[in-house]
Amino acid sequence: MERKAQISQISLETPPRVGELRRITRVMFTRKVVVLGAIIIILMILVAAFAPWLAPYDPYETNLPEALQPPNAHHLLGTDSLGRDTLSRIIYGSRISLLVGIVSIFIAASLGMTLGLIAGYYRGVPNTLIMRFIDALMAFPMMLLALVVASVLGGGLSNVIIAIGIALTTVYARLMCGQVLTIKENDYVMAARSYGASNSLIMVRHIIPNCLPPLIVLVTMQMGSAILAEAGLSFLGIGITPPGAAWGAMVNNGYKYLLDLPILSFAPGIAIMLVVFAFNMVGDGLRDALDPRLRGTV
Repeated sequence: MERKAQISQISLETPPRVGELRRITRVMFTRKVVVLGAIIIILMILVAAFAPWLAPYDPYETNLPEALQPPNAHHLLGTDSLGRDTLSRIIYGSRISLLVGIVSIFIAASLGMTLGLIAGYYRGVPNTLIMRFIDALMAFPMMLLALVVASVLGGGLSNVIIAIGIALTTVYARLMCGQVLTIKENDYVMAARSYGASNSLIMVRHIIPNCLPPLIVLVTMQMGSAILAEAGLSFLGIGITPPGAAWGAMVNNGYKYLLDLPILSFAPGIAIMLVVFAFNMVGDGLRDALDPRLRGTV
């Protein structure tokens, strides 16, 4: 009887094991702020996808007689100095922000992970050359580095994406290198090497999959940084070239009329704030959900 009581007590103290997907979903969405962030991201994706149907006007069509109108029944957020509908430009601006965020993060993650993988796995001379180059880039703040690269390449959507992708590469390279240096010393990697597995097979099958969880979190959190960087470059006049509907450029164009029509700057500024907030909150929730200390438990 005593033994049965001890076994039942141990079973009560041991947390029940649950499926990995169920655990990640439960940990992420128990926090209301993460749910709010996910809703904002989903709404942004839907707005970007259905922009031609949601926008009440052509965002690029000028109408000087209706320039600088305050919010009214015809233009819910007013019009800018060229008579373009502010709401329509914000809706189409979500497309540019989402495109810049996804593509620039893809470039940064691909390039940074490749450099970090080579530096961490082979060590020696490759590690020294690659990581000292990454250290030199990290001496510059991300925004300043993106500004320099964008100034060299010039304005335009593709150049802005490349500039932000290069500026964010350093973070992924450092994280990937640290992960590889830790994982390559594990027993399963040494066992695969002892069985004659090639370096490329070890990296693809054993190292990269085990490096992904922290990198996935970083990708989610860096999406907001990429969108914010694009807005900053557009605000400074180096980003998306006119008449492109970029939120940063809209803030720049509207601040001249800040006292008379603050909505011209406030509306795109609030859109930037909400999107950056949403990606940061979802990334923070994903970091908690992928915490190995919570693996296998609710």
